[in-house]
Amino acid sequence: MTVMRTSKPVARTLRRLPVPALALCLLAAACGSSGGTSEATEPASLPMEELVVGYLLPSTGALAFLNEPMVRAVEMALDEINAAGGRVRLISGDSGSSADVASTTVDDLLADSVSAIVGAAASGISLSVLDKVSGAEVVMIAPSNTSPTFTTYDDGGYYFRTSPSDVLRAQVLADLVTEDGVTDVGIVYRADDYGRNLAAELESRLTDNGVNIKESIAYDPVGASFVAEIHQLLESGVNGIVLIAFSEGAKIIAGMIEAEIGPSDIPLFLGDGIAGDSLWKSVDATNPAVLVGAKVAAPSSAPEDGEPTFPARFLAFVGDDDAEMIYSPQAYDALVIVALASRAAGSTMATDFVGEINDVTRGGTKCSSYAACVELISAGEDIDYDGASGPLEFTESGEPSVVTYDISGFNAEGKREVIDQIAVAIN
Repeated sequence: MTVMRTSKPVARTLRRLPVPALALCLLAAACGSSGGTSEATEPASLPMEELVVGYLLPSTGALAFLNEPMVRAVEMALDEINAAGGRVRLISGDSGSSADVASTTVDDLLADSVSAIVGAAASGISLSVLDKVSGAEVVMIAPSNTSPTFTTYDDGGYYFRTSPSDVLRAQVLADLVTEDGVTDVGIVYRADDYGRNLAAELESRLTDNGVNIKESIAYDPVGASFVAEIHQLLESGVNGIVLIAFSEGAKIIAGMIEAEIGPSDIPLFLGDGIAGDSLWKSVDATNPAVLVGAKVAAPSSAPEDGEPTFPARFLAFVGDDDAEMIYSPQAYDALVIVALASRAAGSTMATDFVGEINDVTRGGTKCSSYAACVELISAGEDIDYDGASGPLEFTESGEPSVVTYDISGFNAEGKREVIDQIAVAIN
């Protein structure tokens, strides 16, 4: 897998996207699109059975902050699909943050004869149930799995994801660390598939950038205390820290602040697994500004190359202008892609439509809503769905080949604010 240059700058393999462009595309009237709209259209004349889809998302556990944006996005997609003539039924399910919870939920979803499952959120949780799902010949499409393991995993062709591999994020994060002037970095990461893989990729990229890896520390995510890890960082003399964590990372940040190596002291960079707008409350409930100085690299919630009306439509659907949006476009796209693949195959059986999933994201006539795309399918055309999360262009491994990342900081109210966007493409 190679990363290709996507813009004129010769010193980078990444394309900077102007942040003001985000605001320009929040309203349908401000930006044109190839069919992106929340208005119902005449149903396509394709007789179909009911497509039953389950979701496996974390209403409990260490990633529970992701549940609201992802579930609400899936529900929004469901409403729009059915308003445009689709027949999709959604069954809810909690992944928690343990294999046992996820496995029980998958058993229930399979017993309900789902044809596809949206989720899980965590890479490790998806890996714990993937063999069971693919063995049942059911499609699994994850909005936020980023582990490189999935690119080559033997899933029988039934696993897909709308988020990118951390091979790409590592490049973005390493360049961010380097550009912020860090010369001696400490990396602290969860001892699981997500943490180990991202840390390994990041170490390689940072080394290529000439950054010295002073410490690379794996920690037990269920540990009661992280004093030893924090002391190790303090003694090492690092001048920048990367923390790859879930909700338990709040304790680590609080400990770093107490040791005077927090974000107000030295640069702190976070992975997406901890980057919710309520993170500050778990670090210091008395100080919303406690995270000022920290930065996050995460797949964009409002990419400049995504369907431009999605952010405004999502916030209107949720009914909260300040709603968390992390991974909402990726979750929305997951259900739309499954529904479009089912339509393209003329079947609600996963064994029939699984072969259409990659193809509906590439190579045909471009469209950016279920309604517009299904009209093209009805007319006998091949489609190329460009979604809320961007152009997608799935590879043969069933993952995006075109990805946009948000680089965000935290303001004095504890909210994330996008300060830059970077687009990455792979061959």
